[in-house]
Amino acid sequence: MTNPRSAMQEVAPKLAEITADVLFGDIWERPGLSKRDRSLITIANLVALCRTDQLQGQIGRALDNGVTKSEISELSLHTTFYAGWPVGANAVRMAKEVVDERGI
Repeated sequence: MTNPRSAMQEVAPKLAEITADVLFGDIWERPGLSKRDRSLITIANLVALCRTDQLQGQIGRALDNGVTKSEISELSLHTTFYAGWPVGANAVRMAKEVVDERGI
């Protein structure tokens, strides 16, 4: 499977540059929210919008930013009631894959 970051770099280098410089270099580094909080917000948005291609990577980033497995579980439960059962079930499956991969 192709790494999303390398695929973006190959197909749309300007988008890769903007993503690195603006999204991760500026937005994620702003002092108004912690990276941990930004991770929770990002996951909730990705779950609600059923953006599964990005969800696994962001769950991994969230774990790296101090979000716990239990908090991801609660986020999935809470978001399910606002965004719908199918997206919640999908989020849980994706979270399990990341957690299993990390042996958590």
